Amino acid sequence: MIRLYDTRAKKKVDFQPREPGKVSLYVCGVTVYDLCHVGHARTAVSFDVIVRHLRNRGFDVRFVRNITDVDDKIIRKSLTEGRPALEVAQSYAEAMAEDWKNLGLAPPDVEPRATQHIADMIDVIRRLEERGLAYAAGGDVYYSVAGFPGYGGLSGQSPEELLTGARIEVGEHKRSPLDFALWKAAKPGEPQWDSPWGPGRPGWHIECSAMSHRYLGDAFDIHGGGSDLIFPHHENEIAQSEGAFGSFARYWMHSGMLNFGGEKMSKSLGNVVTIRRVAETHDLEALRLLLISVHYRSPANFSIARDADGNPLYPDLDEAEARLDYFYRTLERLDAFVATLSSPPSPPPSDLARHFIEAMDNDFNTAAAIGHLYDAFILANKLLDDPKVAPKAERQATLTALARDARMAGDTLGIMRRPPADFLNDRRARLCQR
Repeated sequence: MIRLYDTRAKKKVDFQPREPGKVSLYVCGVTVYDLCHVGHARTAVSFDVIVRHLRNRGFDVRFVRNITDVDDKIIRKSLTEGRPALEVAQSYAEAMAEDWKNLGLAPPDVEPRATQHIADMIDVIRRLEERGLAYAAGGDVYYSVAGFPGYGGLSGQSPEELLTGARIEVGEHKRSPLDFALWKAAKPGEPQWDSPWGPGRPGWHIECSAMSHRYLGDAFDIHGGGSDLIFPHHENEIAQSEGAFGSFARYWMHSGMLNFGGEKMSKSLGNVVTIRRVAETHDLEALRLLLISVHYRSPANFSIARDADGNPLYPDLDEAEARLDYFYRTLERLDAFVATLSSPPSPPPSDLARHFIEAMDNDFNTAAAIGHLYDAFILANKLLDDPKVAPKAERQATLTALARDARMAGDTLGIMRRPPADFLNDRRARLCQR
């Protein structure tokens, strides 16, 4: 039985999908207005591993991860770069796809873009209007939070608490500071589409409600994203989708933030390290291992030092790459040993397989799972170094099982999926260049 932490329930619960053997999952993707940084990679890799484990446990997973390609940030970037907003979004979406491929992310089953689903968003807004949960004002359309009694349930805050510090900006026509835009009236130079309320563009929150409904229906199993999206984005999604369709996601999962110098890594704070910058000096598989070495819900740290010339150094990545080196060398030794056997045994699952699956079934605890993998490799090297440690048949069976089950673990974690010689040769060449 898989157990996961449900943000809305605020506790760990047994995972019971709506349809036995099948899982429907929606994860909020990137707003494509710049190159992706390692903070983006934290969320993307976390849910990539979650999907991999669900599939390895036999579930038929339908995984949807969106791309936000119309947004205030994209519009501001278009003004900075002097090119149309949709062109900005397209170029960074292509860069993101390349980064995700280089990080070893399995592609989602569907990767919808907001601009391809404007009609779906308009349909959801009209439903909310019909139910008295949306109102037009000054060319904009707003969600009426007062009409949704459960508002604040995901973030654990009451409407009264949320009102503290909330305000209505100049030019907004909403009735309450908590109300949020579903549709924004057109402004000069911004992307715009026709709608029943006049030309304009969608608000950010309605995009995910519309796209998740389009591909997963009124109700689905898991909605995921970074913990920075709990409020307001996911809170508003719940209000929209449950208001329009009556139901929404059964479980809510959120990955912790990646911190840099004690602060969340984000473009707005100017403390980002792009994935491409990391790739200049390190194997991105090391970044992947670093990110999953901490439980997905816990905050993770990313440290940077400087050499005498002021060039950036990444000690955490150095350590992760060294650990990968150990993993690949052990795997290479295991492969070589199994290749010497004229009739390799077919042993039952090893202790590694059992402990690894137990860790992953317990809220996808990659930190514990990697610990079990490390312990298994210590045992493997001990058996390989000294044939007298165990009887011959037992030794052969154990090492054969470890070679097989280590690859199962690597496939789930998205590491050790290359021929060991390829990684080791690449690492040797990189170290010579530093």
